[in-house]
Parts: sequence; C-alpha cells; structure tokens
Amino acid sequence: MLRQCAVLLGLLCLCASVWPQVPDKPGPMQSGRHTDFDVNQLFASTCGWCHLKGGREAGKGPKLAGTQLTDSEIIARIRNGKPGQMPAFGSAFNDAQLKAIVGYIRELKP
Repeated sequence: MLRQCAVLLGLLCLCASVWPQVPDKPGPMQSGRHTDFDVNQLFASTCGWCHLKGGREAGKGPKLAGTQLTDSEIIARIRNGKPGQMPAFGSAFNDAQLKAIVGYIRELKP
C-alpha cells in the first residue's frame, strides 16, 4: 500500500512538472486583454474542420483569409449559420470569443 502511494505521488509530481504553464502575458491574438481561451485552439477545434489550414484554404467551408464580410456579418454568420452550408453556433461563443475569432480571421495571411 505504501509503495502504491509513493508511485502515485511520484506520478502526480511528474505530471505537475510537465503540465503546460499559463503565460503571464496575453498572446498576440488576445489583443492585450485578459481572456481565458486561446483563439488559435478555439478556431482549430471548432472552425478548422471546415475552414482548412486555419482558414487559409477552402474545405467544406470557404477560405476565410481575405473575406469581404464585415465584422458584424462574420459574427452574424457564426451565430446564425447559413442554411445548407454552415451550422449555427447560436450562443456557443461569448462576445469576447466572437471578437477574437473575427480578429483571428482578419489577421490571416494567404
């Protein structure tokens, strides 16, 4: 029993030492304000299935780099979707996340 506890404690210490650390400074996609998410990860895990190469190439969805949509149109498209083409995400994202996604799209380089 003591040996099992020692092994478990050792594993916990190992995990704690390699666990990713939260950066003290916001990343470039966070526009200097505190956020509790990584927009790159958010885009990759939610949008990246259809908008390939981080939105730089078309897949099931169109290429987003260089889009002519306004910020308001992008937010409306995310919330409401486009029948037969894009699912509606409704209130899945808060305002800060939506602004970060728009900023991410605006910064895309082909």
